[in-house]
Amino acid sequence: MAAGPLQAASAHDVQQLCTRLQAFNRRASGEDFNETPLQLASHDAHGRLQGGLLGELCAGWLLIHVLWVDEECRGSGLGSALLKQAEQQARAAGAQGATLDTFDWQAEAFYLRHGYEVFGRLENFPAGHQRIYLRKTL
Repeated sequence: MAAGPLQAASAHDVQQLCTRLQAFNRRASGEDFNETPLQLASHDAHGRLQGGLLGELCAGWLLIHVLWVDEECRGSGLGSALLKQAEQQARAAGAQGATLDTFDWQAEAFYLRHGYEVFGRLENFPAGHQRIYLRKTL
């Protein structure tokens, strides 16, 4: 079959691509690749967002996409509390590990203090910096 012209993917195309890749992965590995969101947030007494964590559980892993704490709350333990709560929920759901990435100007030392280990660095992402990939056994 000849390939058709390339074009921007529609929302339906995106959904179909993900569904079809998950089905392929499930057949190949025997693992369920459905993603379960894990989302946490903290607000002050006035309802202002102080910090949060966005991730998902997938194939026995906690995938952390975002962990952010407002500058005024940094050093208060909020980031640690968010990370620990996410890990606790992941363990309760049967996750074996956690993984995330950060940049060299962000939070590598924070994650190392929480038992994460670096397993990869991508140089010049962006130019002159590193994207750092970390993991932790839960």
